[in-house]
Amino acid sequence: MSGDLLSGLWVLRECPHFAPRQWELLLSQARRCRLHARLAQHFQNRGWLDAVPSQPRRHLQSALASAQRQRQQVRWETDRLRVAMKDVPGPVVLLKGAAYVALDLPPARGRLFADVDILVARSSIQAAELSLMAAGWVQEALDPYDERYYRQWMHELPPLKHVWRHTWLDVHHTITPPTSRFAVDGSRLLQSARPLHAGSQLATLAPADMVLHSAVHLMQEGDFSAGLRDLLDLNDLLLHFSAQADFWPTLLDRAQELGIGSALFHVLREVQRLFGTRPPAALAARVNALASGWASKVLMPPLLALALKPPHPTCDSAGSALARWLLFVRSHGLRMPWHQIVPHLLRKAGSRAWARLQRPAASAGKV
Repeated sequence: MSGDLLSGLWVLRECPHFAPRQWELLLSQARRCRLHARLAQHFQNRGWLDAVPSQPRRHLQSALASAQRQRQQVRWETDRLRVAMKDVPGPVVLLKGAAYVALDLPPARGRLFADVDILVARSSIQAAELSLMAAGWVQEALDPYDERYYRQWMHELPPLKHVWRHTWLDVHHTITPPTSRFAVDGSRLLQSARPLHAGSQLATLAPADMVLHSAVHLMQEGDFSAGLRDLLDLNDLLLHFSAQADFWPTLLDRAQELGIGSALFHVLREVQRLFGTRPPAALAARVNALASGWASKVLMPPLLALALKPPHPTCDSAGSALARWLLFVRSHGLRMPWHQIVPHLLRKAGSRAWARLQRPAASAGKV
């Protein structure tokens, strides 16, 4: 049995009736996308959970419990960040999942977390790192090359891990690398950030910026294993913020202002393809104008349609691996100029090959 059971499930109007093997396949595809808790939340929201056979229902209920526990952990981490960062100048902006939880936005429901992401002013990066280290977040050892890579080329510090809670934290000074074709000035995001409440140092991005961050992250990171989850997040955000009368014009204006219109164009088209959500008809011409060229309209749709399927053997077709590889290469070309990225990728490939050679030698020495 094969086929993508997951991607089309979100627009069904009635509870699907699957055979036991299909339930097993659906849950397996959802786990590969990090969507099994989100799937459980969807069934619960639709009132379908009781109609699910007992064995898959237990898996879904367990995923819901895990998501709720992680949501509480993220709230606790957010509070610890508030204390740790109290002396750091400027706002501390929660990004993506942590922001969704703080504002109780739809994408927070059924979400599973790998880390917490924050944004601070570039001028505050050193103060933020020192304050976080004092509070127990430390950087794991990196070789000198990787250390320099983060510090000079990237838009964030090396990942930090808490010594007691073992939680991960990413500290950004903007949302894209400075070398990126989508280079975004982080100070412009901070200027529009919204405090969680009056007088709070903790803040979130403005609604349009929140959507744009999710869009550019999906299109630039090069890893589409959680692409369907990211599109669901975007769909939720678009539906939620559409209640604001000026949201869509503001979103399009902001995309052009920040120079990331093509990323928004691609994700809007994919959200419409999979979930039917679209901008107001009066703005269709403005959305089409975001495309950066003929390749955006001709080549990208079939590549994204293949790459955004669940990364599961039953969903793959003949061109899936090639599509993901081409988009991976494209994403690196977006993040850094080729004269920097080619030596970087060659060095990383060499490091991985050397590590593989060392492992058998190390194992042979064990008694």
